[in-house]
Amino acid sequence: MNKEFVPDNNENELFTLKNEEIDYKKLITRLKDISSTIALLEKKYLDKF
Repeated sequence: MNKEFVPDNNENELFTLKNEEIDYKKLITRLKDISSTIALLEKKYLDKF
């Protein structure tokens, strides 16, 4: 079989892993932002009850 017709699984796997890592980092950043927002809202509104 010609090499041009054989997919390079290593490159595909590395690409997938990089994308998953980027998605994971974005998720962690977003969760930290949400956590900070919740903390600020708790400080602002829990004192009123």
